[in-house]
Parts: sequence; structure tokens; C-alpha cells
Amino acid sequence: MKTAPDTPWWDRDRHAGRRPLLLARNRIQRAIRDWLEAQDFTEVDPLALAVSPGNEAHLHAFETRQIGNDGQPRPMYLHTSPEFAMKKLLAAGEARIFAFSHVWRNRERGRLHSPEFCMLEWYRAGEDYRVLFEDCAQYLRLAAEAAGAEMLRFHDMECDPFAAPQVMSVAEAFREHAGIDLLATCDGAETDAAGLRAQAEGQGIRLGADDSWSDMLSRILVEKVEPHLGQGRPLILDRYPAAEAALARPASDEPREAERFELYACGVELANGFGELTDPAEQRRRFELEMQEKARIYGERYPLDEDFLAALAQMPPASGCALGFDRLVMLATGAPRIDEVIWTPLAQ
Repeated sequence: MKTAPDTPWWDRDRHAGRRPLLLARNRIQRAIRDWLEAQDFTEVDPLALAVSPGNEAHLHAFETRQIGNDGQPRPMYLHTSPEFAMKKLLAAGEARIFAFSHVWRNRERGRLHSPEFCMLEWYRAGEDYRVLFEDCAQYLRLAAEAAGAEMLRFHDMECDPFAAPQVMSVAEAFREHAGIDLLATCDGAETDAAGLRAQAEGQGIRLGADDSWSDMLSRILVEKVEPHLGQGRPLILDRYPAAEAALARPASDEPREAERFELYACGVELANGFGELTDPAEQRRRFELEMQEKARIYGERYPLDEDFLAALAQMPPASGCALGFDRLVMLATGAPRIDEVIWTPLAQ
């Protein structure tokens, strides 16, 4: 029986239609968990409450208050990622860890976004970040097998989950799909907004009058580049500009780039990975710059997690990645919206 789009998720007929997708979700999660445990990963369960939700300018957290035994309130946040807690575990001596964590992000709602969603995050101590490329490819294969799918699908796009991912740098993708020499607007981690604006406008790309270099990069990526990524086969978008990689190590052979990548399938960004930065002084500097930008744009800033910065001093070299688990399930089942693969989606 077909149900109207505004029928509540708990309606019996609508639930019957969604149930096969939700059972596929369970199978996919079980398959990935089994694979990780066979690779000697330990599953961990980070708490969601944090003194800092993360320090990226464009991430928006849910704020709450912890009432102490003295009755005094203390600001706390629901984490936007379990990253800080998991890196503290690496500092404590863990080597291979993963978590299926619920995370919360404000100002995010749509067919690919839910304010609360499930993130698969995993870390490998002492291993090169490119090892994560194969982890990502393995998850695509496992998800397709568990869902009984030959292809990943999102609307009219398809991607073969069993094909080896194509690897392309951000600079190559901008050159190919937008006609822009991105690295010409970078000098180490410094950027040339006027130079990027001139190139973008020369390609007929419309920009806001007050767009920063980062704003322009995001606009070009979303409008001109992302729709081409992961068509037919998965794509690893590698080596982000250093200015767009606040938590990543710089590339050893090119100071304008960093060890950051994203996984795409069907034009959808699924994962974001790093060769992790472990220099606490440099991390503090980058966080402070991010919070200055957040204050400039949104008029607010989040506190730094001093405990996390202290832990970085004893964290080993490591690589880590975060994958939007609900999005992976969407593509493996062909669901049109993220709400269709969440057991109890948030009411509209």
C-alpha cells in the first residue's frame, strides 16, 4: 500500500514499506563490524557529551547544560564527531579502534542530512592514511553484498561498489570539472581569494560579494565538481588544500596540500579521512583560526578541548576516517532520502 509523503514514520503501512531497508541497514552494520573485528579492531563507545563539539567554522552543535552536584550549570555539547574522544584513546595506547556513534549537527536537514545521524569512525595507529582508501572500498563492497545490490544508486546516478576507486586530487578535479588552477591560489596554508575569484568568474561561476576563499572553494566544489564524482565507480578525492584540512598533516612533498581525502559514490560524499595532525601547538593555532572565522560569520565560537590538546602530545602517528553510515545504507538500498533508512527519524 502506497502512503503519502507526510504520513508519520510510525504509521503501520509506511513502516511496512520501510522495514526491508531497515533490515538491510542491520545487515550492513553487522557485516562491517564483523570485518573490522576480523582485522583486529576494537569497538569503542564514546560518550556524546563533550566540553567542545569540535572546532570547525561551519559545523553547528547542539548545546546543553550539565548541572553539577553544587547545582551550578556548566555548558556542554552533543558531539559532532567522536574524534576527540577516540584520539584520546589512541593516546592511551589503543592502536586500531572503531565506533558506530550517533552524532548531532545543527542547521543540517534534507534528503542527505539529518540533525542526528550515525557515523562510523575508525583509526589506525602507525599506518599511512592511504590504507584507509582500501577500508572505504571494502565498506562499499560489504554494504552492497549485505543489501543484495549490484550497484549503488542515488536518484538517476549509479556506482559499481565492486570496482576499485579512482583516486584524483582536489587540484585535478578542479582543473578537470571547473577549469580552475586551485593550487595557484595557495601558498602553503595561505590563500589568495582575489586570484580564486578571478578564475571562477572567468568560468562564469557566480559568487557572493563577501565570499572568502574557503566559501568560494565550497561553492565551486558543490556546483561544478561534486556532481561528477563517483559516477560509474567510486572516487577518492585526495590531497585537499592545506587551508581546508585543519586536522590533517601537510603532504610531505607539497606544502600547499594535506593528507586529507573524501570518498564519493553517485555524487554523494560518504567519508572524510586524514593523516592525523599530532602537533598540539599547531592544532591549537588552527582551531583558533577556525573559531575566529566562525565568530566572523556566525557570531559565536566553541571552547577548545584542552584535555584533547594535551593528549595530542602523546598520541602516536595515526590515520583516521569518518563515514556517514546512513548515507552508505541509502546508496546500497536505493533509498531516496536519509529518513527512509533511520529506524526512528526525527519528525519534520
